[in-house]
Amino acid sequence: MSREQLSVMNQPQEREPFASLVLYHLFKWSIVSPTLHGYFRGRVYGVQNVPQRHPLIIVCNHASYFDPPLLSCAVRRPVAYMAKEELFTIPILKQAIALYGAYPVKRSSGDRGAIRAAMAALAAGWAVGVFLEGTRTEDGLIHQPKLGAAMIAAKAGVPLLPVSLWGTEKIFQKGSSFPHSIPLTIRIGEVLPPPISSKREALQAVTERCAEIINGLHALGR
Repeated sequence: MSREQLSVMNQPQEREPFASLVLYHLFKWSIVSPTLHGYFRGRVYGVQNVPQRHPLIIVCNHASYFDPPLLSCAVRRPVAYMAKEELFTIPILKQAIALYGAYPVKRSSGDRGAIRAAMAALAAGWAVGVFLEGTRTEDGLIHQPKLGAAMIAAKAGVPLLPVSLWGTEKIFQKGSSFPHSIPLTIRIGEVLPPPISSKREALQAVTERCAEIINGLHALGR
């Protein structure tokens, strides 16, 4: 067992810091939840599958800048995401986004920096959000999943939770800078155990399974 894995398994935090929970609920109930359930007429399925304590990795498809707050709202707990380091040089903003779960990653450090930052967030009791393809796709589906989420899960010894966001690719349409009021559906799958090892074959198998589940949930539509 690696030193990194031991550090997460032996850490005392069961969940996010209290201040982050307060900020999350303030932002959720004042802005995000009314937007999701009112403006976007959102539906959420599978909330009972989300562990409300202990670290885990939430893997998801990605099609819109709206995805991070909508996902955090749907799973009913704060979710930490990586953010470029430059944002953490802005007074007030850096404190706010840090409390809400963002963690800084140097662009020059690449994947290693992202993995270290995610491990630190998991050690602090956070759920860490990872978009499986690493970038947005026009159709909201996962075509080329990356191994990063599985690698982090293997190193930390934490489970993965696949989630599908349906409809977010249509929020911003060509020629318009205003978000359209289109129906959204979020489907939450069942928790998956971490890979049995950090070998590429094991990581690939878990990654492909996550992509299969997410695309399958997405295919259910509204």
